[in-house]
Amino acid sequence: MQELADIQLLHLLREGDENAFTTIYKRYWKLLFSVAANKLDNLGEAEELVQDVFSDVWDRRETLTLTGPLPAYLAVAMKYRVINLQAKKKRARAYSSYAMENISPEDHSTEQWLRFEDLKDLLSGLVAALPERCRLTYQLSREMGLSHKEIAQQMNISEKAVEHNLARAVKTLKTGLKHLSALLFATLP
Repeated sequence: MQELADIQLLHLLREGDENAFTTIYKRYWKLLFSVAANKLDNLGEAEELVQDVFSDVWDRRETLTLTGPLPAYLAVAMKYRVINLQAKKKRARAYSSYAMENISPEDHSTEQWLRFEDLKDLLSGLVAALPERCRLTYQLSREMGLSHKEIAQQMNISEKAVEHNLARAVKTLKTGLKHLSALLFATLP
């Protein structure tokens, strides 16, 4: 199996060949680990993301079609996993900071805290439901604070595409938030 080309391994993988999967894993795990480890401080998180990418490859093996080389596909998949993890961590820090500064147990009731948590979960759900490119553009811009130029470079797209994706994401979120705010105000005492 070691001597087979990636295209042959992918063909065998589509048929459910576990040996082909193992060969791909052994061939590219170091690449994926280095991509993740270079961006993350935590090597345990890097290892976990490597497992996630390969797990996704296995889950999607029957429908996986590549337009370029396998290592490039895997590296981009890892890059997106890292971006999503960093955005999630940044969002968690922001929510925690907001909660520490604005919500204190003696000033607010448990009910208000639960409403805040529900609203946070609903907003996270709206962001997660965005199409992948829109979601990533939104997260890089709003949650990680990157400029349009930085986003374009990181995602390998034009700045115009960044603007389009961001506008689409914001429009979708605004529509969703209108429904959420109506729901929220309907439940206020």
